[in-house]
Amino acid sequence: MRLHVGCAMWAHARWQGRFLPAHLSPGDRLRAYASWCDAVEGNTTFYATPSRATVESWAAQTSEDFRFVIKLPKPVTHEHRLVGAQAELAAFLDAMEPLGPRVHAFWIQLPGSFSPADVGTLAAFLRGLPQGHRYAVEVRHRAFFEDERAERLLERVLEPAGVEWVPFDTTVMFAGPPTSDAERDAWTKKPRVPRRTRALTARPIVRYLGRDAEERTVEGWRPWVEQVTRWLREGREPTVFVHTPDNADALRLARRFHDEVRAGVPELDPLPDPTPDEPLTLF
Repeated sequence: MRLHVGCAMWAHARWQGRFLPAHLSPGDRLRAYASWCDAVEGNTTFYATPSRATVESWAAQTSEDFRFVIKLPKPVTHEHRLVGAQAELAAFLDAMEPLGPRVHAFWIQLPGSFSPADVGTLAAFLRGLPQGHRYAVEVRHRAFFEDERAERLLERVLEPAGVEWVPFDTTVMFAGPPTSDAERDAWTKKPRVPRRTRALTARPIVRYLGRDAEERTVEGWRPWVEQVTRWLREGREPTVFVHTPDNADALRLARRFHDEVRAGVPELDPLPDPTPDEPLTLF
């Protein structure tokens, strides 16, 4: 039984010297992160496809049971809108090949303008994807969450293809006005859609955005602790990514989420022990 947890990145200036060693080379940052969490969002691939050598270094820093949810590049999803981007997609998938089984899913995040009228385009794109990988889709158009016909239309495309629908739960963020600069930034940039908790596959993926105040973040994830517990009891293998507006404590909070679920599901595999923030010495 496995619950994967992680964050939106594996390096953050405010983690250094608090959770992770203060002085880490780029080639060691992911390794240190992976001692805290066993999954990570691959958001940087949206902006540029990394070199194969870079991806090989990611594989070298993680065990085979570590999980990446890797975002497809912006030219594929936002510029070409899933049409005529075969070369960009092929180059991306080739670059990711060294990760092997570490790729939990390739994440197709679609723009907010991608509406129910575009579902046929998505269906054609999914049919053309190479076999042997798992895929997950995140939509942000409100109709998919508020119009039952639109919701069912999308599910009828995703579910038979074994493609997960990734919810980004921002409801706690928008439950009250922002109280910090980071929250004000999130208030203007994050999607404002209802919470969705239905899984389509055996490996559901959840993105949860809390608040800068820890108690509000923890209170807001209570429904997810309950839902993830149900999924585990059903034999599913969920992955949950914990975000906060400034992400300063997201690394610790992801582990706390795992601990809260494990308190109710004691047979759940534990996370690894974190690497100390500084090497231990005799003097």
